[in-house]
Amino acid sequence: MSTTAEQMRAWTGPAIFTYGFRPFFFSAGFWAALAMIVWIAMLSGHDVLPSAFDPVSWHAHEFLFGYLGAVVAGFMLTAVPNWTGRLPIVGWPLAALFALWVAGRLVVAVSGVLPPLLVAVIDLSFPVMLAAAMMREIVAGRNWNNLMIVGLLASFIIANGLFHWDAARGGVAASGAGLRLGLATGLMLIAVIGGRIVPSFTRNWLVKRGDKVLPTPPMQRFDKVALLTLLGALLAWVIWPLHLITGALLVIAGGMHLMRLARWAGLRTGAEPLVWVLHLAYLFLPVGALVQGMAILAPDLITTAAAQHLWMAGTLGLMTLAVMTRATLGHTGGALSAGAGTAALYLLLVAAVLARVAAGIRPDWAGELHILSAACWIGAFGGFALLYGGRLLRVRPGG
Repeated sequence: MSTTAEQMRAWTGPAIFTYGFRPFFFSAGFWAALAMIVWIAMLSGHDVLPSAFDPVSWHAHEFLFGYLGAVVAGFMLTAVPNWTGRLPIVGWPLAALFALWVAGRLVVAVSGVLPPLLVAVIDLSFPVMLAAAMMREIVAGRNWNNLMIVGLLASFIIANGLFHWDAARGGVAASGAGLRLGLATGLMLIAVIGGRIVPSFTRNWLVKRGDKVLPTPPMQRFDKVALLTLLGALLAWVIWPLHLITGALLVIAGGMHLMRLARWAGLRTGAEPLVWVLHLAYLFLPVGALVQGMAILAPDLITTAAAQHLWMAGTLGLMTLAVMTRATLGHTGGALSAGAGTAALYLLLVAAVLARVAAGIRPDWAGELHILSAACWIGAFGGFALLYGGRLLRVRPGG
């Protein structure tokens, strides 16, 4: 096949396997909502899953390595062909990769009746195969600038392995190094890739409007220093999560990334939710670093767990929702503009983040705030699966 369109038209199987973003974005949204419902049942004392993971660890694993893993796959399988000029993975190879992701969700859910090593091997097979496929495409396309992405995928795999190791030893894996490394890797992916797409998409939108104030081009010297500072702070957090030096480094990194974000003209994007949501999502990264740093330096103000949700649900959750909505519209022939329904998804997720963080500040209201946060989360991601499901599950005639 000489073009992507020809390759897609040659596939006669289910439409969902005509492009990488389709199965993974739809399933990510569906799984984020369903897993939250299951977790609420688990916290309510219902033994709904025979998982070896405690409820909090299962919840953390399935968001970080389940949901986020699917979004990363959908993004990479769509973006890498554009970066390398090579054809995308479609059809049965894509279906097989998706099946590995589904298998990972299943074995983790029933891990209480399976050997821990088997659970880990099956769950890790998906990110390993994804990283191998991305490495093959980058090397074949001689796209050396993006080898860093494969390195971050490798870090993600190691983090998942550490998470399984902590769980197999009977520990609370949600508070272990595996979770911190996985979260740190996700944050660096957003800092690197978001640092490209946020100013780029903002510039394109502002130019169409005839605006003369444009974002600073990405990856200037300041950006590189900010990224290295964040990398150092996150590494310190992974290794010494409660050390005062770690807290200070996180505060410094947060300040630098606030300055980085301020250079991207986000205040001029209020008329288009599809653009301003990218800036708001990135804002949670430095704010999360500042609050996490302050939680370490002054633990009486806020718990580190509440601060961590600014990163988990804020940075990772909102940025991935923003990317999924934009990419789905762009690759299914939709206008790059968010309607009222899409804007509502963004606001629901922001409300979920704020309610969860508030629960860590006001423990006397924690029960009500947790319920509100969960309801808004389910509304955001369940709403995405409903609102965008038609675009993801069907292919336009001639598309």
